[in-house]
Amino acid sequence: MARRQDEMVPEAGFRSYYGQPVIKPPIWHEPHMPAYLYLGGLSGAASVLAATARISGHERLGAASRMAAFVGASAGSVFLVTELGRPERFLNMLRLLKFTSPMSVGSWTLAAHGGLTAIAAAPVVSRILPGSLGGRFLPFVGDVSALASAVTGPIMATYTAVLLADTAVPAWHEAYRELPFLFAGSALASAGAVGMLSTPRTEAAPARVSAALGAVMETAAGVVMERRLGLEGEPYRRGKAGLLMKTSRVLTLGGGLLAPVAGRSRALTALSGLAITAGALCTRFGLLEAGRASAADPRYTVVPQRERAEARRLAVVSDPKSP
Repeated sequence: MARRQDEMVPEAGFRSYYGQPVIKPPIWHEPHMPAYLYLGGLSGAASVLAATARISGHERLGAASRMAAFVGASAGSVFLVTELGRPERFLNMLRLLKFTSPMSVGSWTLAAHGGLTAIAAAPVVSRILPGSLGGRFLPFVGDVSALASAVTGPIMATYTAVLLADTAVPAWHEAYRELPFLFAGSALASAGAVGMLSTPRTEAAPARVSAALGAVMETAAGVVMERRLGLEGEPYRRGKAGLLMKTSRVLTLGGGLLAPVAGRSRALTALSGLAITAGALCTRFGLLEAGRASAADPRYTVVPQRERAEARRLAVVSDPKSP
């Protein structure tokens, strides 16, 4: 009898309180936060590329990458402070280092990385200015700082992915596995693109390799992320966010595949570098838009929660001894 009653009761559909969002939407603004995400990733990867170029003897690429790392960290800090509204908010985050807080770790990483990139870029700037500044001491300190920034660089390039995944926004939180790889690949491709555009083609081989590897890594991480997420991955495929992410994939992968042969002409170099840069920016804007869309629609929050609760209930029914 109970079985017949169960068959007669229709399955309850999704309902929410008058369709209102369950969580607060992200309050980050455009273009400040997407620009910071791009510039921070660029700075981190450029620091690694600068150290690699220095060790491999590509002096001009190393100098260009040092400047890219410094400009990225400096400009990114400006965008971040603008997003925060008041400069003292950033300083307040430096009052305590809390390893369990991505925001705290990120603030200290940005402060340390920004200082190291400034010192590393000082010898490059001194060569441009008239006269000789610093003698032999400045290049030595610059080299040491460049190597140190290569250590903080990977953290700088990926901590923002952890910051996004640590929120309650479904499209970000559920993508915690892939976001660090997506950000790392995008940062690597961006640094390679800037290196290609700012260095003579004969000395930019490591930058072309960086651009190609980063583009493939970002594209692969994005595809895996959207397929694994299921319902929470819908915002990455629909609406404005879907358009931005698809455009990013075409530009990034196209520019990355073109990078290995870009050394043949200036036109190919410019086309590859600009395509990768535009793709990286589209990725940041697309991620922000997808987060907003998933937070605004309560279905992306409630339905997965119900599915997880039902899965736990069935697990207990099938195995009463399970915790």
